[in-house]
Amino acid sequence: MESFKQHLDKFITIDAEEFASIISYFQVLEVKKKQNLMLEGEICRSFFFVVKGCLRKFFINEKGVEQTTEFAIENWWITDTFAYERQIKSNFFIQTVEKSVILKIDLQSQEELLKKHPLMERYFRKVYQRAYAAAERRIRYLYEFSREELYVHFSTQYPWFIQRIPQYLIASFLGFTPEYLSEIRAKLRS
Repeated sequence: MESFKQHLDKFITIDAEEFASIISYFQVLEVKKKQNLMLEGEICRSFFFVVKGCLRKFFINEKGVEQTTEFAIENWWITDTFAYERQIKSNFFIQTVEKSVILKIDLQSQEELLKKHPLMERYFRKVYQRAYAAAERRIRYLYEFSREELYVHFSTQYPWFIQRIPQYLIASFLGFTPEYLSEIRAKLRS
């Protein structure tokens, strides 16, 4: 779990003994590709940190089409924040995109962690601030950019996603059909 320690070190300063205590609040999971970690309609009990791999959050729209709303790669967190904080049923699925190693924590364990290690409050505040800022930018881009500009921006800002994540999932995230994404990519190549 050295990568998690290095990630924490970017935000807070802790020693090896404190890290050993912090990590004890988490469950380590090795999960295979396309494994569901949470289903729509289940109470959202977990917050996931990606050590290795990639996860996605999605819902199924009224037409029966999967709509990806979020990805999480190494050193990113993912959950249905609204449902997790309230311990209610989620409107989302969380699924692995790749074989992954994740840390999982439930709300009670997280609260105990924060009581024992108040410095983690600062860590989670910073994580939430960054996530909120990213969500604000994404909303603006959805309003401001044409569909082609949205793809170009995404592929420029996150080239590792384009190479790593299947195109149909990128299309889902951007609100495109896979066919439309293929058209945009062909147009940009010519």
